[in-house]
Amino acid sequence: MQEDIIIQITNKLKEVRKEKNITLQELADSAGVSKGMLSQVENNRTIPSLTVFLNIIKSLEIDVNDFFKDINNLPLTDKVIFKKKAQNQFFEKENAIGFSYQRLLSTTVNDQHLDFVLLTLQPNASRPMVSTDAYEFKLLLKGTVEYVIGNETFIMEEGDTLFFDATVLHNPRNIGTSEAILLVAYLFNKAQ
Repeated sequence: MQEDIIIQITNKLKEVRKEKNITLQELADSAGVSKGMLSQVENNRTIPSLTVFLNIIKSLEIDVNDFFKDINNLPLTDKVIFKKKAQNQFFEKENAIGFSYQRLLSTTVNDQHLDFVLLTLQPNASRPMVSTDAYEFKLLLKGTVEYVIGNETFIMEEGDTLFFDATVLHNPRNIGTSEAILLVAYLFNKAQ
């Protein structure tokens, strides 16, 4: 098992791009990918091929060896990953207002990337419909959520679960009067 290697890489891509004051569109044009694809990479919605990763790094005008020097890619020898709550990582995703993401654990097992996130939705939280190159599992821990997946709408109450192919456009909406909390597990498809 490896912990967080994909997340480390995508976070560093975003960090370097912002440090160099390069827009998503500028980097996408330089790397030969769409702005949407680059946004999906930075927001952990897709895992691109190694070639695409290397094109993005090259377009950032950073040496590949320098880029990867701080990335911990050593396989874990233990069969258990334990993290303290203080190690959880808060992060943001594109155009999401009232969405709070907290990464609990990200790991790779048998070439499959898994990401476990706690998603808190404020009342009236909003974002556009999105797709992710993954399967998603949702467990509603608190509140009431309307979940739109493609042309279907599901009303989730505490304890309800959803599992779906997230390549289909989808979006949750807190329809309650207090915050809603979802445990989310992403099972990413292999890089294309």
